[in-house]
Amino acid sequence: MPSKARYDDVDPVGGGLHFLRDELDCTNLGVSVLECDPGWAGKPHDHAEDGQEEVYVLVEGEATVTVDGDDVSLEAGDALRLAPEEERQIRNGETESRFVLVGAP
Repeated sequence: MPSKARYDDVDPVGGGLHFLRDELDCTNLGVSVLECDPGWAGKPHDHAEDGQEEVYVLVEGEATVTVDGDDVSLEAGDALRLAPEEERQIRNGETESRFVLVGAP
């Protein structure tokens, strides 16, 4: 049976990160919506230990993702694939932005 959820019905973590994996009963796939305030920056991290590949889709706004020290500028409509071992950090631009983040081992 399909599962359906509204991301804004899920309590955000850290201010603007809505985890949908449990709400959608996903077993192998993580899906989140990240709402970023102007000037917001996430913490640098990777997924080398859990082997999770991720795709970041910027739905609204503009942002930069630093990947292994290199800046990748994104605008609404851009998607970025990240290998598990790549260190990544999202830094938001001067306006609000919204990402859909998808990850799976």
